[in-house]
Amino acid sequence: MVKTLNALKVRQNLGEVLEKVYYKGDRFVIERAGKPMAAVVPLKVLEDYEANKEELFGLIKKAQRRNTRVKPEVIERDVARAVKAVRAKRSR
Repeated sequence: MVKTLNALKVRQNLGEVLEKVYYKGDRFVIERAGKPMAAVVPLKVLEDYEANKEELFGLIKKAQRRNTRVKPEVIERDVARAVKAVRAKRSR
């Protein structure tokens, strides 16, 4: 679960926040004036993202090319079905 902290609380408790991220794997969104501004995540999360970013964006571009002639309503229906199927599988 991602926790939300305001910037002042992060400044006051930076050491504690870093320990929770490093040792427990906690994730935080930092807000300023109620607006999400940044995230603090374990370094492994960032490294995995960077390592897989190009592949992910390539898959997205490939899906976009394949679906240029498909109506948005059809795509939304298919996505909703896929999400429902995954959630049903997880709840078993």
